[in-house]
Amino acid sequence: MKLGFIGAGNMASAILLGILNKKIIDSKDVYIFDTNTEKLNDFCNKNGTNAAKNGIDVALNSDIVLFAIKPNVCASVIEELKDSLKNKAVISIVAGWSMKKLSDSLDKSTRVLKIMPNTPCMVGEGMNVFDGSYTLNDEEIDFAKRIFNAVGKVEIVAPYLMDAVTAVSGSGPAYVYMFIEAMADGGVKAGLPRQIAYELAAQTVLGSAKMVIDTGRHPGELKDAVCSPAGTTIDAVAALEKAGFRAAVLDAVDACYNKSKEMGK
Repeated sequence: MKLGFIGAGNMASAILLGILNKKIIDSKDVYIFDTNTEKLNDFCNKNGTNAAKNGIDVALNSDIVLFAIKPNVCASVIEELKDSLKNKAVISIVAGWSMKKLSDSLDKSTRVLKIMPNTPCMVGEGMNVFDGSYTLNDEEIDFAKRIFNAVGKVEIVAPYLMDAVTAVSGSGPAYVYMFIEAMADGGVKAGLPRQIAYELAAQTVLGSAKMVIDTGRHPGELKDAVCSPAGTTIDAVAALEKAGFRAAVLDAVDACYNKSKEMGK
């Protein structure tokens, strides 16, 4: 299959490099367009992909076209490419554009898959969630799975859960980065050099996340295992509870969920 990209930003570049590094597709079968021609030409020259002259060029040369653009330009891009995308497949990672919104805007013959990825795709540890109401055929959905498994994990959920997905894994890296930054600041306050504090905090989050995934144990159980009676950790946990740590995270996820629903209308 020939794969096209509309947009070559950080997320698109991460996906592309993952695909190429794992040899999911040959570079000569990839067509890319971005309004930043300098960045586009630089990427294509380094990786052997094809720099398209415009979006229509991408659509005409590709079997599947991936939208990796900003939400505010998606409507104008679809208007420009609508005819060129007839009887083709579109994969969209555009925030705020639901399956229904995409399907209603594109030609009825265009097959669609909505995906919510996240930025850890850039280091091969992304969480990529597919809207289960996709209209891609079997060959296309299998290809899509191989693409996104190359940069992380793939999960398929019912369409009504996609806003919740956005609130947890889509936007979640921002919450985690804030936690890492705050924990490192605490370390600096306690006397650690800044760089060591960042390394300790980030590695602790990485290792803790791997413990949850690899052991299958409940996070609360793993937390309890660190909290010795009358020890240091339980005092720290008590301070977090007093400050409303869990409630703040719940409120953040809820706010993101509501905004995602609003954007998808």
